[in-house]
Amino acid sequence: MIEVSGIRIPLSQLDGTDARERAVVRRALARRLRVRPEELGRVTRRKRSIDARKKGDIQLIFTLRAELPGGGPAEGALLAGLASRREVGGTRLVEAADKGFPEPLAYVPQGRGPVVVVGAGCAGLFCALSLARAGLEPLLVERGDDAARRSRVVRHHDETGELDPESNIQFGVGGAGTFSDGKLQTGTKSPFHRLVLKTLAEAGAQRRILWDAKPHVGSDVLPDAVTHVVEMIEAAGGTVRCRCRLVDLDAGAGRVRAVTLRSEDPDTGIVTEERVPCSRVVLACGHSARDVFGLLHRRGVPMERKTFAMGVRIEHLQADIDHVLYGSSAGNPALGAAPYSLAVHLPSGRSAFSFCMCPGGYVVSAASEQGGVVTNGMSYSDRAGENANSGLLANVFPEDLPGDDVLAGVKLQRTCEQAAFEAGGGGFVAPAQLVGDFLHNRPSSAGGSVVPTYPRGVAWGDVSRCLPSCITETIRAGIPEMGRRLRGFDRPDAVLTGVETRSSSPVRVTRGESLQSVGVRGLWPVGEGSGYAGGIMSAAADGLRVAEAVIADVTDELRG
Repeated sequence: MIEVSGIRIPLSQLDGTDARERAVVRRALARRLRVRPEELGRVTRRKRSIDARKKGDIQLIFTLRAELPGGGPAEGALLAGLASRREVGGTRLVEAADKGFPEPLAYVPQGRGPVVVVGAGCAGLFCALSLARAGLEPLLVERGDDAARRSRVVRHHDETGELDPESNIQFGVGGAGTFSDGKLQTGTKSPFHRLVLKTLAEAGAQRRILWDAKPHVGSDVLPDAVTHVVEMIEAAGGTVRCRCRLVDLDAGAGRVRAVTLRSEDPDTGIVTEERVPCSRVVLACGHSARDVFGLLHRRGVPMERKTFAMGVRIEHLQADIDHVLYGSSAGNPALGAAPYSLAVHLPSGRSAFSFCMCPGGYVVSAASEQGGVVTNGMSYSDRAGENANSGLLANVFPEDLPGDDVLAGVKLQRTCEQAAFEAGGGGFVAPAQLVGDFLHNRPSSAGGSVVPTYPRGVAWGDVSRCLPSCITETIRAGIPEMGRRLRGFDRPDAVLTGVETRSSSPVRVTRGESLQSVGVRGLWPVGEGSGYAGGIMSAAADGLRVAEAVIADVTDELRG
């Protein structure tokens, strides 16, 4: 298979349809290889990105893979011919195989109990899927609902203000990422990334995620996709139990011995509790599982403070963002809604940055506790909403927190969320403020041209009252600088909605080189909640990496 990178297609040659794009890139690849289009076999897109640095000449850049009739010898001869003319450029021969799931173990030891995976977010789902396909029959437990029921619960909260602390935007199959933009881009590098993308595509996500440089799925597609991943786990021999939470961990003598699980029937409300003997527990509880952090702390599991971020959501008109980034090409269906990413480093030594930017998206109510307002953002697959929104955050460092309590960051998050609930007047109404008023340190009394999308409504006022000064001062200093980098970002009637406190976990469950807890053998911390990931892709990849480590541990036991 031949791979060719750096193929540029002017935007004017595309119309936004997949059929047109496939035809255009095939012809462009044939020209690069100096063959006729009909001489090429299957052509696949490996990567697609947008170069909008010149607004009058926007181009799409592709990496393509092609097969030639005759296979490797024909491909090698073609590559040699190109080399003789010094036209190879970004052209190379590649192996077609990508990293896959492990082969089933020949023998699985009995009598030690199942591998229990706690949490069905992206880390837990992919870890459990890998373990199931290896024949380890994992038990995956999730405190929230399955995706279909969870979607109904979230809608009910948005419409009525009634919160289910067990099932909400934070808790349920798919984790917090299910009700987000579903972004799959990541700054990390892992051989598992391609496997995550292929699995999600097999589960129903759009196939464009396999080549888009900034792939996303959308909150209208993700519930069905994660449901299909659950079905994959069960088909491979795993068990998935919803409305089932971890309430105790038996780790006597520094070794996992059992877990205590509490299950609730969502229809009858009947609660049952059981002790499950096991020797291996994968902890994929997510960044909002504060009860689990408390349990670990009481049981003496080593944890440490880590840097996390807090702030607000900022909303602009998506049409304005499109115009700034794409010029007269804004609205072209081949481009879609424009994303942005901003970070500024300030003289104070702190930084303000955008996070989880949702083009054509909506600010969501992401609370998981009574009496606390939490915001996040999401987009549907078409990203057709009127507004763009993004987290606008600043870091909280361990040294910013008082005392030596490892859970001090959790306490700060909760204090800010409760302050936002009070500022909103109850009912999960969120406090909001115009950027112009925020910069001049005065409360807002009404909105402007940007209509807030937060579903429970907003109360105009002063969002800075809900956050520590190290956050508000950093954001206040960062917005004008961001406006210089992205024209209009600091427009006075852009909307700030507070508070965003759950961008990452404030603690890390310390693990060693074996990926097990440094203090409890058989406990495998994984994903965002344990402090080892920051998004769908990195969490899923960490889950797969830990699954490999668990499988290797089982294999060593068999040999021992």
